[in-house]
Amino acid sequence: MPALATAALLLPLLGAAPSAAVAPDAPPAPDRLQRAFAAAAAEYHVPQSVLLGVSYLQSRWDAHGGAPSVTGGYGPLHLTDARTALAGTPRSHHGEGGEDPRGDDARARLRVGGSGRTATAPAADLPARLTTLPKAAGLTGLSPESLRTDPAANVAGGAALLAAAQRELGEPLSPDPADWYGAVARFSGAEDSATAASYANDVYEVIRTGEQRTTDAGQRVALAARPGLAPDVSQLGDAGLRAASAAGTECPRSVSCEWVPAPYEEFGDGDYGNHDLGDRPASQRIRYIVVHDTEGTWNGVLNLVQDPTYVSWNYTLRSTDGHIAQHVKAKDVAWHAGNWYVNAGSIGLEHEGFLTEPDAWYTEAMYRSSARLVRYLAVKYGIPLDRQHVLGHDNVPGTTTATIPGMHTDPGPYWDWRHYFQLLGRPVEPTAGKKSSLVTIRPDYDANRPEYTGCETPGEPCAAHGSSEVRLYSDHDVKAPLIKDVGLGGTPTTGVNDLSSRVSTGQQYAVADRWGDWTAIWYLGQKAWFHNPRRSPAAVPASGRVITPRKGLDSVPVYGRAYPEKAAYPADVPAQAVSPLPYTLPAGQKYVVGEKVPGEYYYAVTFDEASHRVVRGEDQYYEIQYGHRVAFVRAADVTVSAAR
Repeated sequence: MPALATAALLLPLLGAAPSAAVAPDAPPAPDRLQRAFAAAAAEYHVPQSVLLGVSYLQSRWDAHGGAPSVTGGYGPLHLTDARTALAGTPRSHHGEGGEDPRGDDARARLRVGGSGRTATAPAADLPARLTTLPKAAGLTGLSPESLRTDPAANVAGGAALLAAAQRELGEPLSPDPADWYGAVARFSGAEDSATAASYANDVYEVIRTGEQRTTDAGQRVALAARPGLAPDVSQLGDAGLRAASAAGTECPRSVSCEWVPAPYEEFGDGDYGNHDLGDRPASQRIRYIVVHDTEGTWNGVLNLVQDPTYVSWNYTLRSTDGHIAQHVKAKDVAWHAGNWYVNAGSIGLEHEGFLTEPDAWYTEAMYRSSARLVRYLAVKYGIPLDRQHVLGHDNVPGTTTATIPGMHTDPGPYWDWRHYFQLLGRPVEPTAGKKSSLVTIRPDYDANRPEYTGCETPGEPCAAHGSSEVRLYSDHDVKAPLIKDVGLGGTPTTGVNDLSSRVSTGQQYAVADRWGDWTAIWYLGQKAWFHNPRRSPAAVPASGRVITPRKGLDSVPVYGRAYPEKAAYPADVPAQAVSPLPYTLPAGQKYVVGEKVPGEYYYAVTFDEASHRVVRGEDQYYEIQYGHRVAFVRAADVTVSAAR
């Protein structure tokens, strides 16, 4: 389409001068974006349902104020301009903490160096999927700046790309959405047919079920359901994409997955990397999924995990299209969580993203792909879908007092746990009456915007952004001091990596008190208050089980790992210390129980797996939600009761 025609079409929807009847600072009409979809669909002869479906999978129709995603995508259609968004940005893999990823006292601390490899790929190596915005500019005649910052222009650019893909496939610009499967698959930017098909299948599922929501800019957008819509999937064969193999992977068929193995190799002076061989779940139960962000871009991160001197995790998920690479088998133990007890019983998922960049948003495609993978793993290994089993890295406890300050804090406050659990099929909902003695944290992600500092410059405010987390105070007053974490030491701050006084969506706590619009919970051995007004609650009532110290005990110790007692270790396995953390659980306080777990230790300190073994003791523990992180208490020290 000629550039002049595009400009004329979009003039009413772009930032043109306002008429005399409209004040210059008037907010845009709430249907402006919906009208932009209709106009672009008509001009480029793309079915509106296809354009809306693609946009929903990219961004859920959000514009993010013109800020780029983690892979340099802009606007509702996630048009990518990674050279502009990412060039020259200094980023390092998990730079927010200094933990030892293995977290095992029985071996020397792992020195993570990566052999000079980087977690961010050079701009010259960017694939086509990260440079779609310049192509859209050429097709529409619109400037790259308008495509990045104006939602209506961005939608037009996406429509132009879809129409171009349809023509390149030799297909007509049909009004029937069933005829656009190949173009949708090509729009994903995927280089292989499996990834493209997984993306297109998601788009058509959105079209079949329909969606409606109010965007981050207050725009009301709706996509009417088209149940029974069956796209022509045979078009994928003409898309010119390479065949991809999922051989060796442990993924559901509903995602695109490839095997990119992490190396198990000896190097140096008897050292080896970058994971341990095991026999899970026959030898040990897999109890946890740990959600991470990569602090690097896709190609750079895959570069790192293939280094035997670096660390490892089980899966990496790509932001642009949700593609998955598996690196470590579920039977083996990856080095990812900084706590050996958790590592030995978990699977780690790295999501392409950056903790301290609130506007570097995650795509819907990645959220959905991750949720499918987690549902699959949860069924296969019997992992409950709750926040004491689906952990963020920031919920994993330090193993000893000395390790607490260095524990990582990803995926951070900008990961949308509420939406993620909706996709997992376990939405965070009330499970008790209004006067329940337990609560589940559940703020409105978009409207909940607590202040964070230090994203770019220490002490400076981060950009205002939706958040999964709620701030805690020592009294029912926002001017009261923040809750202090004695394990971290120092004065608590609003720093984006300071977890002293924060709770997160899905976490559950016992109610300690109420005062007007404020609720107090038991947290880190203290009474901690958060603002919880009726009209916009930050938590919902919950039911569950709680623990309190056994009668006669003033307090009980809290642990970061559930290790066996000394007598359980055979002669050829060094006994590991059962080290309490600098916290206690005082009498009269209650904490929500996750589950009862055995005292267990996986001894694996040599390359030869013949010496590896699992040690189990008689001691049992309860996992509890203690602070922002989970913790463990000895079952013999506490009493368990039901709470409603």
